[in-house]
Amino acid sequence: MVQGKGMKVLANVILTIMAVIAILPIILLLIGSFTDNATALAEGFSYTPSKLSIEAYRYIVNAWSTVGRGYLNTILVTAVGTVVSLIVTAMFGYGITVKGLPGGRVITLMLVISMLFNGGIVAQYFVYTNIVNVKDSFFALIMPNFIMNAFNVILVSNYFRNNISGEILEAARIDGASEFRVFWKILLPLSVPILATIGIMTAIGYWNDWNNGLYYLSPRDGSKYYTIQLILNQIANQVQFLASEAAKMGVTLDTRSMPTTTVRMAIAFVGILPILIAYPFFQKYFVKGISVGGVKG
Repeated sequence: MVQGKGMKVLANVILTIMAVIAILPIILLLIGSFTDNATALAEGFSYTPSKLSIEAYRYIVNAWSTVGRGYLNTILVTAVGTVVSLIVTAMFGYGITVKGLPGGRVITLMLVISMLFNGGIVAQYFVYTNIVNVKDSFFALIMPNFIMNAFNVILVSNYFRNNISGEILEAARIDGASEFRVFWKILLPLSVPILATIGIMTAIGYWNDWNNGLYYLSPRDGSKYYTIQLILNQIANQVQFLASEAAKMGVTLDTRSMPTTTVRMAIAFVGILPILIAYPFFQKYFVKGISVGGVKG
């Protein structure tokens, strides 16, 4: 009994230390965004800067035509991509759990192989730009990489096998329910924990993604689809981007006095803020979904 309590105390201490380590960079990011630009350049970023300033956020407000559009694009990409990914993943996961599915073992084998090998970025780029033809479009931010993830499919299929009674599904089929009705009316409502878990991971992936935009959106034709992460990446590479995009919207920014260092920190914090707010509300589903959706012996 004492040993069990000791292990719990040790686990809590370790998790507390890990939580603090994870939170400290976010706090530094927030403080850095409120640090005076000249102070940040001279002294570096600190938890106790000698001079504070809101200039970085003033420039974000002035450039909201660009930043706000990036936010809207990010929300749309995350929402559409997550919903489509959940539907495809759940349907695939259900399909490979159906007993007697023709070619089921071959499909499962191909799924596992896709986790281990891929054609590389060159082949992927060729397929999406020349065959699927999503370059410089909204779908360029949704289709590559995230529509379906083999690991997520395996999590979902294991949840279906181990946590949903086959007798319930069979009874529905005997009563005349079609496979789609069984899937939609019975399986999905009973799978909220794992679907919420997959949804959280997928949404975070879409929200933080900038690789797809880097590969498939050109600055000339695709910049109107830039997400907040792409805008942050562009600003990190060249602050002039913010002024040029604002000019397209009819807004003039003076880059000579722009707080170039701290404005990056401010946009980075603005970019992660929705995830920080939303995650605690889904944490219980995340923990439960991972624990019951994992591979069981």
